[in-house]
Amino acid sequence: MSRAYNRRVFLARSASVAAGAAAVTALPAAAASAAPAAASPGTSPADLAGRRQVTVPDVDVRPAARQDPTEATVAEAVTLLRHRKLTAVELVEAHLRRIAAFDPVYQAFNAVTADAARDAAKAADRHPGGVLSGIPLCVKDNYYTAGVTTTANSFVFENFVPPYDATSVARLKSAGGIVVGKGQMGPLATTRATTPNGTVTTVNAWTPADPSVDPGGSSTGPACSVAGRMACSSIGTQTGGSIVLPSNQQNLTGLKPTMGRTSIYGVIPLSYTRDHSGPLARDALDAAIMLGVLAGPDPNDPRTLGLPAVPDLVTAALPVRRGTKVVLRRPTTIGVPPDYFTGASANVVALRHAFLDQLASIPGARLVDVSYPADWDLMTGTFNNVRLSERTEPFLPYLRQDPKLLGVSVLSWLQGLFLSGDEWITGQRAKNHLLREVLDGVMAHCDVLLQTGPVPFDILGLPELAMPIGFAPSGANPKVPVGTILGGAPYEEDRLLEVAAAYQAVTSWHTERPADPVATAAPNLRTGATRPRLTAEEAAATSA
Repeated sequence: MSRAYNRRVFLARSASVAAGAAAVTALPAAAASAAPAAASPGTSPADLAGRRQVTVPDVDVRPAARQDPTEATVAEAVTLLRHRKLTAVELVEAHLRRIAAFDPVYQAFNAVTADAARDAAKAADRHPGGVLSGIPLCVKDNYYTAGVTTTANSFVFENFVPPYDATSVARLKSAGGIVVGKGQMGPLATTRATTPNGTVTTVNAWTPADPSVDPGGSSTGPACSVAGRMACSSIGTQTGGSIVLPSNQQNLTGLKPTMGRTSIYGVIPLSYTRDHSGPLARDALDAAIMLGVLAGPDPNDPRTLGLPAVPDLVTAALPVRRGTKVVLRRPTTIGVPPDYFTGASANVVALRHAFLDQLASIPGARLVDVSYPADWDLMTGTFNNVRLSERTEPFLPYLRQDPKLLGVSVLSWLQGLFLSGDEWITGQRAKNHLLREVLDGVMAHCDVLLQTGPVPFDILGLPELAMPIGFAPSGANPKVPVGTILGGAPYEEDRLLEVAAAYQAVTSWHTERPADPVATAAPNLRTGATRPRLTAEEAAATSA
């Protein structure tokens, strides 16, 4: 499909989504009593129509993964299971043992569904099913999970038990995936993972004894579960960086797809025009496998309908070799923005230079400097606040009932009350202006744009991928992951995966795993006295 066609579809879809946001945004209180519009989302004939079948080729399994299945990527685990070198029961039990041993320190899970996971693993061994058959997964706690409490780490939904699975969860299960638990998150998807009152829960898996180190949010638990080898992969949501930032902070490959590429049906909403679902994975191939399962039209989510076909993501994530040399699958121009070497420590800047040198050495990659328009800071900063009114509107009944129900993130909901209708309309015009500046300006000179943060691609609904590029000291911690973010054109997740796959084929950052935490640290981390607590002001300042 041509880039021009993708652009036309995306511009039209962005306008229609903004216009229809109020009509389709619903909170669980209203949705819980109703069945899905299409029964059993993820498995119905209507749901399967238009979706690409995902197949995973055999891959070389690293010795570490053969010795310890919790070291395995999804692709490695699939290969071992397929050749009967590993059973689903063994794989799931290995991850459950790590959850029991180390999650008291990590606090990555809101709930652990061990019994159901064991039953599913036994069934997978008896009758292997889809592409993810037997693979243990973590699901962020704002996805509906039938019969399992879905709290979004909030007072508002602390007792909410959905009657059905979110489409993304249903698709993972239909493919054979096994949910081992619900991942901790920032309250209502706004900050790093904390209790509803702001006390920090999930730590960075690379610095488990130091909860002050940023683990990324709000998909903190899903990231930590994968980095800490308690799940093979996970799914999160992103409204303001919540997939790519935890991935960067915890040495993962996270992929936020184009708006509508995956369904958000059955996800507790934050901002309908900006909410995305996507994977947090160990490498580009795993991200492609997970996204391939999730992607495609869903009759319960209008944003997903009538889009360009999902490309072959798995093939895109397989490195191409010409002889012994890794090359890009197709020539790709990579834009380097003016702020790529500013606003970071000397160690991080050095890693970014090394990353660009390595990327430039891969045949097919061409680096070019790009510039931002004069109003870039205004468009990506001040006007970003229009998102607050959109999140406030569905929660007005709770604000009226008791503002304390919104917990530590209450200020961002209150701020949304003070934005007028004309300001919201002006903000939508600004967003459209910014979108055209990105597509017709910055991206006119490149296929992929390097970023230092998730904005503006998550604001606009464009795809972006986070991946590791090394480690740097942070305070008293000698080794903390450093990542980068790649932004792409509408529906071109495959292009991002091609770049990531080539880079990961010539580097090994993504294969490194953190050391196990000291189990005796768990009692201290579970006491509020040793964990930081976000104030309402801090939560508002860092809110998605």
